[in-house]
Amino acid sequence: MNYKTNIGLEIHVQLKTKSKMFCGCDNNAEGKEPNTVVCPICAGYPGVLPVANKQAIEWTIKTALALNCKIAKYSKFDRKHYFYPDLPKNYQISQYDLPFSNHGFLEIESGENPPAGGKKIHIRRVHLEEDAGKLLHPEGRDDSLVDLNRAGTPLMEVVTEPNITSPGEAKQFLQDLRIILRYLEVSDADMEKGHLRCDANISIRKENEKELGIPVEIKNMNSFKMVEKALVYEEKRQKELLEDKEKVERETRGWIDTKGITVSQRGKEEAPDYRYFPEPDLPPFKFSDKYIADLKNNLPELPAEREKRFIKELKINHKDAKNLVSDRLLADFYEEVIAQKADPQKAANWVLVEMLGRLNKKGLDITQNRILPTELAALIKKIESKEISGTIAKEIFEEMFESGKAVPDIIKEKGLKLLTDETSLNKIVQKIIQENFRVVCDYKKGKVAALQFLIGLVMRETKGQANPNTIKKLLEEKLR
Repeated sequence: MNYKTNIGLEIHVQLKTKSKMFCGCDNNAEGKEPNTVVCPICAGYPGVLPVANKQAIEWTIKTALALNCKIAKYSKFDRKHYFYPDLPKNYQISQYDLPFSNHGFLEIESGENPPAGGKKIHIRRVHLEEDAGKLLHPEGRDDSLVDLNRAGTPLMEVVTEPNITSPGEAKQFLQDLRIILRYLEVSDADMEKGHLRCDANISIRKENEKELGIPVEIKNMNSFKMVEKALVYEEKRQKELLEDKEKVERETRGWIDTKGITVSQRGKEEAPDYRYFPEPDLPPFKFSDKYIADLKNNLPELPAEREKRFIKELKINHKDAKNLVSDRLLADFYEEVIAQKADPQKAANWVLVEMLGRLNKKGLDITQNRILPTELAALIKKIESKEISGTIAKEIFEEMFESGKAVPDIIKEKGLKLLTDETSLNKIVQKIIQENFRVVCDYKKGKVAALQFLIGLVMRETKGQANPNTIKKLLEEKLR
């Protein structure tokens, strides 16, 4: 039997505002002692009044605009009731029937021939709420502790429609969303640190059925790889149930990464279970056309637009363009290099292969890079002008990466320059010919590879400081 998969994602994004959602507490509690960034409002004391964080609302609307959403001109907050140890009020201020935005989409690459194979993942809504606290489970104890430092953090939720059809697409959507969030500078969006949290709803149905299958929610996934693995497992589990004529239960399951399985946690709640009603302590919001237009006009160039510009205007290949725009700071660095009139494709190669390769190997990011864009451009120009060879350039680059020194200083200190004295080069060429009689015979018999071998030997003898074209010319002259 053939089956179809439908996946919907509920993504919670911690916004990095200075203060919390409804009070003036510091919103950066990372590394601080438990329950030290708390006030009567985020601790849920009776009688306290919340005040909405304007920055968090603007950032939510900006994100919604970046995701092609329709912005609601009238919106409000609601109380969502549930009882949990880390929720001191026993309700969460969230949004129910009138969110800040809805009906959007994000186009992701799908299929074997990107970017032609784009697919729109439809977004149901982008709304705003406050985060709960956090439960701690100290080793060696049989109880749990509550830390309220996170309580009240602005939490933006992005909810997709269930038109994601594979675990791979779900992973791609999350990765593309994270890039957008970082371009907008509204969140660090680090899954491992909890800035970006994802719950996935997955259902399976027979290919000829129109109605979606019974959805199962999966929680406890804190990396892109984990999301994909959990969905692959759950997809297989549900298909096996249907093959055995068994029923898929509507429930919430947790992902156990060490075992590579999902396990049942509880029945899935429905909206009536939360007893939503309008938040009485916060007035509704009205947004004018001008306010929405101003926010839209102030959006930065988004990664998809930047990628298209790199391909169209700079003529670099699709793969390099996509990799460059995956990090805003990396793309900014690249643009500074080509602003110095460096060749765009050569600059892309040096940035992605040499620089990024070394940063990744050392576990560093672009902010820890010591090379100045102007110096990388200068290095590329020296290669193009034949002042240095590619081998010398890599040696210079290695020193630039480690010390941050300028190209001319490194060349002077290490004596790195091309040998152009043909008298000296002729002696080396003659020596290589005399020492490799059999290779010379192969060349005389018409084996072209033999000439390349001899060029390589001369380059090694000169430690890469000779111009390969000059060596080729001298070898051909002597071999004739």
